[in-house]
Order: sequence, then structure tokens, then C-alpha cells
Amino acid sequence: MEEGRSIEEGLLQLKNKNDDSECRITACVILSTFVAVCGSFSFGVATGYTSGAETGVMKDLDLSIAQFSAFGSFATLGAAIGALFCGNLAMVIGRRGTMWVSDFLCITGWLSIAFAKEVMLLNFGRIISGIGFGLTSYVVPVYIAEITPKHVRGTFTFSNQLLQNAGLAMIYFCGNFINWRTLALLGALPCFIQVIGLFFVPESPRWLAKVGSDKELENSLFRLRGRDADISREASEIQVMTKMVENDSKSSFSDLFQRKYRYTLVVGIGLMLIQQFSGSAAVISYASTIFRKAGFSVAIGTTMLGIFVIPKAMIGLILVDKWGRRPLLMTSAFGMSMTCMLLGVAFTLQKMQLLSELTPILSFICVMMYIATYAIGLGGLPWVIMSEIFPINIKVTAGSIVTLVSFSSSSIVTYAFNFLFEWSTQANCSPTHIQLASDLEFHSYLTSRVLAIQASPSWKEPWLWFHLSFAPANSETKYL
Repeated sequence: MEEGRSIEEGLLQLKNKNDDSECRITACVILSTFVAVCGSFSFGVATGYTSGAETGVMKDLDLSIAQFSAFGSFATLGAAIGALFCGNLAMVIGRRGTMWVSDFLCITGWLSIAFAKEVMLLNFGRIISGIGFGLTSYVVPVYIAEITPKHVRGTFTFSNQLLQNAGLAMIYFCGNFINWRTLALLGALPCFIQVIGLFFVPESPRWLAKVGSDKELENSLFRLRGRDADISREASEIQVMTKMVENDSKSSFSDLFQRKYRYTLVVGIGLMLIQQFSGSAAVISYASTIFRKAGFSVAIGTTMLGIFVIPKAMIGLILVDKWGRRPLLMTSAFGMSMTCMLLGVAFTLQKMQLLSELTPILSFICVMMYIATYAIGLGGLPWVIMSEIFPINIKVTAGSIVTLVSFSSSSIVTYAFNFLFEWSTQANCSPTHIQLASDLEFHSYLTSRVLAIQASPSWKEPWLWFHLSFAPANSETKYL
């Protein structure tokens, strides 16, 4: 009896020791996350670069609106190209190797922009850096999720979005007083830091398990969890999970179009189209243009945006588990519709010379509220839902297709925005309002389809358990 009790106590002590090891946040985890999100910071700089550099670039290189619009859209066009290869590249050369490739492309692109004397080199730099950012957008959150302990995985992964917004804020601040060539060099600086830092951080344990490097897997876990940690159970779980995924993930591109995946594909692609054609990329990229047209101080407007973009990234994170996916999407679409409508009214009054003194302040408030309502729903939820609805056997293929759609449509929007804005400021906002109003009905259809999928037996398949293994421990996942 006593012997049995002592064995049980010994097993409990061993379990507690394993749990303590897996929950430990070491300096290596923090350093690895910091190195990874350096790429995210540079991505954020690229997102807002056109807003801070528009006046200087067009003046110094004598660019037309068409040429600058093309320059602005080439980043997302390049990201669409990078999105096609990011999954397979991360599988073949590893997470660190993919980040090195991304750094090489981004540094080349930023330096090309910084030292460009003609439009050809300027566009080349924008496209090549865009390809690098397409790789970054995939590999950074994957790497962070694979190296961090379960109980803080969500928080650490959120740092990816946080650093993107920090880069965007930096551009909004510094674009008011720093030359556009210097801004490009600042965009390249985080990539240089990441290149050096990657020499001092471990490779992803999950990728090492996939390629069969058991010794390197253990060394990686020891570095991440501490030299005195018991990593045997975590190493075993990773190896078992990797084999399970390999067995379940064998599929061809044609499998994506089977009838059983139809609704999930419609949801994924549909939400990305709504996210981009709502005009969010254009508002963020050309905020200074909107303020200038409205007669509001560009320096004050962009500075306030710089202060606002970092906390706004936390709004959706706080509300998503309290409200659920569908209410947030509906609220976000409704809020964006109202702000677009009011922005159109403000420019209409300006054109009619009625209460024109209200246009600057009303435009500023509308832009701020537009970005806030975008942040709580359409900003991040399409990506969250995409990660949840695709089964593991089509996750990589479907994810690449959906990401391609997102970046491609974003490229179209950022290219067309300046032409529409020059043609008619109030008309440019009204179609967006009508589009978003119709999105309310489309959202209802899409989210009802997600509910139907979740209610079906196939939703309870093992791939969902695999997805939940990446969620923070003791968290309750509410899909809608």
C-alpha cells in the first residue's frame, strides 16, 4: 500500500517537473521572439512607407500619380508572389533559413529604394522587398508558435502584430521630418539585426522533428527550456504530432476543390476579399493624402495615428473571446460603413462649400474611427478564422491560396486609390460605404456557413485538436 502510494507520488512529482519545464519562459525564448519580430517591424514600416514618403518621392524623382500608385502597390504584389512559396520554403530550408532569405530580399529592396535615382530601381526595390515580406508574414508567427510554451503562446504570437503596428507608428511619426531615403534605411535596419540575431537562436523544434534530426531537436529544446529542464515528454509529443501531421497532410492541389471543402474555401477567400476591398490598405498607406485633401494638418494627423495604431492592435485581442467572431465582424463592417459614409459627406460639404470648416476635423475623426472599427474585426479575424476552418490536409495549400488572394486584392486597391481620390474624393468614399453595407449581408452568409461546418461531424476531426494544440493553455476557444 505504502509502496504504491510512493510510486504515485513519484509519478506526480515527475509530471509536475515536466509541466514546470514546459511552462518556463527563458531568456532564449524572449531573444528568439525578439529576433523573429524584427522582420515584422520592417513589414510595418513598408506598410506605411507610402504615407510618409509620398511627397518627397514624387518631388525628388518627378513621379506622376500613376507611377507612385504603381510603386505603392508593388509591395503587396511582391508579397503575393512570396505567399505562393512561403509554406514549401519553410518546410524545405527551415524557419531560420526562410527568415534569412526574407532578410536578403528585404535588405536588397530597401537599399534599392534608398539609393534609387530612377523609377525602375525604385519599383524593383519595392517588389523584391514585397516578396520578402510575403515570406515574413508566414514564417514569423509559425516560428514563434513553435518555440514558445503553450501557456504564453498566444501572447508571444501577438507580438508579431504588435511589432508590425510599431513599425507603422514609426513611419507615421518620422515621416513628418525624415527624408524618404533615410526612412528606407530605417526600414532595412531591423532586417540587419535579424540576420545577425538568427545566428544566436535555435531552429524550430517541430521542423527539426520533421526532418528527423532528433539530436538537434533535443539541443533546441534544451536551449529554449533551460539546460536543467526535463524535455523528454515535450520532445516525444512533438515527434508523435509531427508523424500524425505527415500522415494526415498528404493531398494534392485538386483536393482543395472537393465539395466538402467548398464552404471553407468560400469563407476563407470571401473574408479576405471583404477585408481588402473595404479599402483598409489604401487608408493606412495614404492617410497623409486624405488629411491633405481634407485640409487637416498632415503632421498632427499622422502623429495622432502613430500614437493610436499600437493600442488599436490590442482591441480585437481583448474582445474576440468575449464577443465571438461573428458579432465582431458585423460590428466592424457596420462601423466602417458609417465612417466611410460620414467621410464622403465631409468631402461633399467641402466641394459644395457648405460648412467646409467641419471637413478637416470630421475627416480626421472618421479616419481614426475607421481604423479602430477595422481593428476590432476585419483587421485580424479573417486570418484567425482561416487558421481554424481548414483541415490539416489542405491547410498549407488553402492558406497559400487565401494569402495570395489577400495580397493580390490589396495590390489592386492601393493602386486604384489615388486615381479614384483624384477623380472625386466624395465619390471614392461612397462606393466603399455601399460595398461595406452589402458586406453585412455577406458576412451573415459566410458566418452561417462556418456554423454549419462546425456543426457537422467532420468538424470534430483530429486536425482540430492539432490546431488547438497551438492555442494558449486553459483558454476557451469561441469560434463565433
